[in-house]
Amino acid sequence: MERPSSFSVLLLAAFLALGLAASCTRGQTPRPNRLNTLLTNELSDTSSLHPMDKEIETFLQRWCMKGASLAVMRGDSLLYAKGYGWADEEKGIKMSPGTLLRVASVSKLVTATGIMVLKERGLLDLEDKVFGPEGILDDECYTSAIRDKRYFRITVDNLLRHEGGFTVRGGDPLFSTREIMRRFNLDTPPDSRTLVSKLLTRPLKYLPGSSSEYSNLGYLLLSMIIEKITGEPYEDWMQDNVLRPAGCRDFHIAHNYYDKRYKGEARYYVQANDPEVPEYNGSDKMVTRCYGGNDIRALSGAGAWVTSVPELALLVASIDGRPHVPDILTMASVREMTRYYDDSTWSLGWSSTRPNQGWIRTGTLSGTSALIYYFPDGECWIIVTNTSSWKGPRFARNTKSLLRNLHQKYSRAMPERDFFYDSI
Repeated sequence: MERPSSFSVLLLAAFLALGLAASCTRGQTPRPNRLNTLLTNELSDTSSLHPMDKEIETFLQRWCMKGASLAVMRGDSLLYAKGYGWADEEKGIKMSPGTLLRVASVSKLVTATGIMVLKERGLLDLEDKVFGPEGILDDECYTSAIRDKRYFRITVDNLLRHEGGFTVRGGDPLFSTREIMRRFNLDTPPDSRTLVSKLLTRPLKYLPGSSSEYSNLGYLLLSMIIEKITGEPYEDWMQDNVLRPAGCRDFHIAHNYYDKRYKGEARYYVQANDPEVPEYNGSDKMVTRCYGGNDIRALSGAGAWVTSVPELALLVASIDGRPHVPDILTMASVREMTRYYDDSTWSLGWSSTRPNQGWIRTGTLSGTSALIYYFPDGECWIIVTNTSSWKGPRFARNTKSLLRNLHQKYSRAMPERDFFYDSI
């Protein structure tokens, strides 16, 4: 598919211009200490921002959200980090900046970053084929399962841009584990290798690269590509080669149940009228949708990362082309990830990089909603909740409106400081 060569020139130019003053800090590295143990709500309890706090609290009450965590960056400086409401109401634990939260499809931005690191190391090219004898996933169990030869045309770039030819007609396979087990006569939930080998027997919806349809399966395949090329588990390699180099020490792949949560992780909630659902693994048990309704862990790089909002902000600061926090990617890779083609072409990892509107990444799962909004003026606002909205993915529009409003009204009231580097 032919694409124009223009990209978000205005946005990148603004980022570079605003970053020049901080170029003397290029030798700095992200704080060696854990942000999650240092940041507290009190550090961002600024009287001039109390009206903003009230607006956020009103928003959470209106949408029946138990809690949320917010971070605000300007020019790679973390100005604000605060939790609102409950992290775990039953235990009386308030939300704090260090609370760990599922970030849903924001995980795709993390995975895309890992792919770009491999590309910079010369270990893959975005035009590399995914399947077949010349593909990355060239295992016999995949190649022998393929009947539709169009699979052999899928590239890494196709997966990044949701152009692999996959469809969710009949249900997203990563959220239909019980149906997959029934259809393929499986006694237990399939691992990723088994799942993919079964799904490859199906025909594609369209020729790869000729159209697009949002695909969690595509980003699961990207996670598997990382494992195949590196010879390491996806989570381990990403932590060692992407996240820790960015200064992020509390990124983890989610567990499915409350009793398996990480230290400091929030409890997740659904709306009061959301009925219990059958457990994903085919048992006869009925469960709360966010705890066993789906196999969250199996989403891997498509939607399973857990982290704090300040650490998520630090990762964004490490892939945005600004010099204050040293990037883990080259400027060429930043440009490639954020290049805008048209409204029907996805950017790499980002939901949208439309010129003059900033960079946006959204994520929604049962029990959480996440949004990164990187404004053209260089401010980045990130919010993650620990509660589902009855609007599901459409809730992102309401959250975008909230952050646009808060950015417009309270940007000038943000303190001049940097929690990434300043003493806390």
